[in-house]
Amino acid sequence: MRKATAIILCLFMLVGVVPLFSAGRAEPGATAASELRIMWWGSQLRHEMTIGAIDVFREQNPGVTVNFEFAGFTDYWTRLTTMAAGRNLPDIIQHDYAFLAEWQSRNQLLALDEFVNAGIIDISDIDDSLLDGGRIDGRLYGINLGSNAQAVIIDRAVFNEAGIEVPDWDWTWDDFEEIALAIRERTGRWAIGATLHNDLVWETIYLSHGYHLYDVEAGTLEYSDDGPFIRHFEMLLRLQNADAIPHISEWLASFETAGVEATPIVTGEAAMQYIWSNQAIAISNAAGEGRDFVLRPLPRAGEQGAVYIKPSQFFSITRDSRNPELAARFLNMFTNDVTVNRILRAERGVPVASTVRRDLAERVSPAEIAVFEYIAEVTNWASPIPPALPPGHGDVRNNVYTPRVAEAILFERITPQMGAEILRNEVANILGGN
Repeated sequence: MRKATAIILCLFMLVGVVPLFSAGRAEPGATAASELRIMWWGSQLRHEMTIGAIDVFREQNPGVTVNFEFAGFTDYWTRLTTMAAGRNLPDIIQHDYAFLAEWQSRNQLLALDEFVNAGIIDISDIDDSLLDGGRIDGRLYGINLGSNAQAVIIDRAVFNEAGIEVPDWDWTWDDFEEIALAIRERTGRWAIGATLHNDLVWETIYLSHGYHLYDVEAGTLEYSDDGPFIRHFEMLLRLQNADAIPHISEWLASFETAGVEATPIVTGEAAMQYIWSNQAIAISNAAGEGRDFVLRPLPRAGEQGAVYIKPSQFFSITRDSRNPELAARFLNMFTNDVTVNRILRAERGVPVASTVRRDLAERVSPAEIAVFEYIAEVTNWASPIPPALPPGHGDVRNNVYTPRVAEAILFERITPQMGAEILRNEVANILGGN
């Protein structure tokens, strides 16, 4: 099974991520004014749906050429950073809540307010609260592509095989560890397809204790107690040593860059998977008919909810755009056009335009209905959305948290206590300029 997973990964890397595709040819005499470049990350299902939306835009705008590029999440940001350094960013890029403020602080994004004021981007059908995540200092830099929340997707059949009930909505990490060990013992499968060491899970651990990650003004971590961080990684080490989760070496070699089709829950190697709720649609599609999946929030470490409702992704217009007005027209179509959203089918999250939501509610698949229902229910268990992460978070994540702390702990090069100390010191260096 693992050999098959590796083969699927290799095929995906060869054919699933292609450097550049043209969605059509410009008519004779076309210039840069009739060209648009778009880039996004995601699953194969997202690629197909987004290309379908691009085709509609071309039909609505004869003579316009749309070139597009897509990649997996990690490779996407590497490519995008290289493009930014060369002042060659696409007109439209998909963006993430964690990085929006950093890119705006580097003057790499255009404010969208002028297009809203001119009526090119219509936000009249969108609640202000669903737009606020894309605002920085009162100006709009990203159009929310859907409401989303972190989740654990559960294969009910594996839980039934293990004789385990689907957990309650307010389950804890202690509950998770007990379930994970029982699944491994009773079914021989992994409990979950790894990824529980990433920086977003770190954020939720402290969110459930009532803290955000950073005190930006002080240039330090906001929390003073490293205990929750240490206990979480001690649990991951226990589960890794019990083979209840994949070893970090196997995860880095396979699942980090694999497409959704090769994730352990899809292949039947794991009972659960950590996801953003919109990814349940791609997982269900990849798994095929006959699978029974259910969504639950991430387990909590403290007394508060461990998840929050956030923009799944944004579309932003870049400083390098050669045709920002045309790009704004595309954003408006993507957000408000009912026909287009019947193609997109809420794969990026629950749509923000109320007219679109009402239309899709009568048309979506069982997996899509599950995502709609999850977002509606998890609101009762969610914490308020944290403030946008500071520009230095990218440095913390890429150069400290992931390689020097989280992965080093799971490779057992350092202890969780040592990792917590490194993290605290380096955050002070990066955010505080020490």
